[in-house]
Amino acid sequence: MAIDTAFLDELRQRTSLTSLFGRRNKLVRSGRNWKVCCPFHGEKTPSLYIYDDHYHCFGCGAHGDAISYVMQSEGAGFREAVERLAAEAGMEVPADDPQQVEKARVRQTLYDVMDEVQAIYRRRLYQPEGRAGLDYLQKRGLTEETLERFGLGWSGDGRSLLKALEDKNITAETLVHVGLMRTDEDGRPRGELFFNRVMFPIRDRKGRIISFGGRVLGDGQPKYLNGPETEIFSKRRTLFNIDLARQAIHKGAKAVVVEGYMDVIAMVQAGFGGAVAPLGTALGDEQLELLWRMTDTPIICFDGDGAGQRAALRSCEVALPLLKVGRSLRFCRLDGGDDPDSLIRREGPQGLESRLSSARPMEEELFSLLTAQERDPTPERRAALREKLYALARMIPDKLLASEYRSTLGDMFFARYRRQKTGRGFRGQQGGVAASVIPVSGERKVEEGSSERLNILTAILLQYPEILPGIDQEYNALSLPDTLAEIRTALLSWADECTGALTAESCRDWMARQGLADAVSKLCSSPMPRQVQLEDGEDRMQTVMKLWWHFYALENLKTLQETVEEEVRRTVERLLKSSSESDEATKRTLLAAMQAKQNVLFALRRGESPELEPEDG
Repeated sequence: MAIDTAFLDELRQRTSLTSLFGRRNKLVRSGRNWKVCCPFHGEKTPSLYIYDDHYHCFGCGAHGDAISYVMQSEGAGFREAVERLAAEAGMEVPADDPQQVEKARVRQTLYDVMDEVQAIYRRRLYQPEGRAGLDYLQKRGLTEETLERFGLGWSGDGRSLLKALEDKNITAETLVHVGLMRTDEDGRPRGELFFNRVMFPIRDRKGRIISFGGRVLGDGQPKYLNGPETEIFSKRRTLFNIDLARQAIHKGAKAVVVEGYMDVIAMVQAGFGGAVAPLGTALGDEQLELLWRMTDTPIICFDGDGAGQRAALRSCEVALPLLKVGRSLRFCRLDGGDDPDSLIRREGPQGLESRLSSARPMEEELFSLLTAQERDPTPERRAALREKLYALARMIPDKLLASEYRSTLGDMFFARYRRQKTGRGFRGQQGGVAASVIPVSGERKVEEGSSERLNILTAILLQYPEILPGIDQEYNALSLPDTLAEIRTALLSWADECTGALTAESCRDWMARQGLADAVSKLCSSPMPRQVQLEDGEDRMQTVMKLWWHFYALENLKTLQETVEEEVRRTVERLLKSSSESDEATKRTLLAAMQAKQNVLFALRRGESPELEPEDG
């Protein structure tokens, strides 16, 4: 018996071809797609290419979809293959039913009806009644080729569609079925859905027309109107231009999600063939899955206004539970009054290309969206903001990836919102003291074999936290393993919240409350250079800082060499010019940091060991 074609389409959409082939074969990345040695004939060089919805072997000609693969590789029959894939996808195969044959026939009839309606709309665009619509499209800069490619048309006055279809034996009930006519309270047809609108056919992945969208001219509302959910149309399961975009993306085009029909059309005309748009709703999880089947990192390019920013944030929140290694999003932020269409008309394709090329990673966009209005937050707001960032990271199911997001968002938070505290000398202008001019790079990476040095750097701060004001930015920029990164986050958070002196005892109490007592105890009890165990004295801060900078230099010697002398010169000048009322503890901390870095640099230039020599006496 026949299986419902809608079910089969859904099954194919939910099944990853790369996962199927990857179970038995080694996949090799080939541009945006994958290739593999064909399992259907012996070969040593991969010639079978896997796309988002089909595969093709250029050696033996094998071709098909997920169902075909199971049939060819396992010798399964059609229904058996469907049942196996459905079980893996969590779907239930519809029971054998003679009505399924009739249902499939009806669905094909509905596609045929949509083709007939689209032909009528196309003709009307070039007739006197469609003159206003054609003028509008031409004023927007659309060429005849673009009008033909997208099949744009004109709905007419909303009273003659049924009559125009009489010779095709298409009834009012059928037009209701495809969402082109309304019904009254009793379910009887009562009028066309679209009238006096420019019409945009909406196609599925196979290029079949499944609905229409219409734009009213003038001040009518709503400006854009989409057809309702029907047997062949589901808004959340498709994207405008998905059929043409798939082909373009396979050939190397960027996958770009924009807000509206006209943005998509303008972009395609300008050469951005991978443009798509959601259908009057926020970007949903099923639409994201569609995008990720075509590319690992699609670009979200919503308008630069408030609504666009809210849509971008919503997209992030939808995407987080779906993230895994190898798939993410990038975001292109346009200026406040811009959309892709207006930008292309003003600056040409190169203007949009430059914005898309600088699209930023999802974690940066997420942080920017959440902190846009937080210029000088109170402690309560900072705490709430930090918890919001960590809560978003927890939405990611992959624990390793979630940990990386938490660490990255935490680093961004502390880099922006480290508070300037009287008597602590935290970075920034404080009592006439200049901020450090060392450039801090979030891209700094840890080299192989440096774990012991990173342990020492962290252990020193846990034992002598009073030096934090002199090194907090450089410490925050280090790339650390998970445990050390968690300790750093807690350490900087404690320093931010602490109202008293930064003491080792207070730090240990805080770490215990964060559930890190065991990790801290283990770290501080590990073998450490004897110089960590220092005697209290007048030069204690200078000595500890010198020790810290020695080990830091092994991770970032080039940065230290390039900046320390200029930093010392500028900071000393500012300190000498500062008011006599400036906080002495602030001055002392910064001077100690400067002198320690200078001493370390000179010692390394003399070829000395980075370990401190024993103190006299």
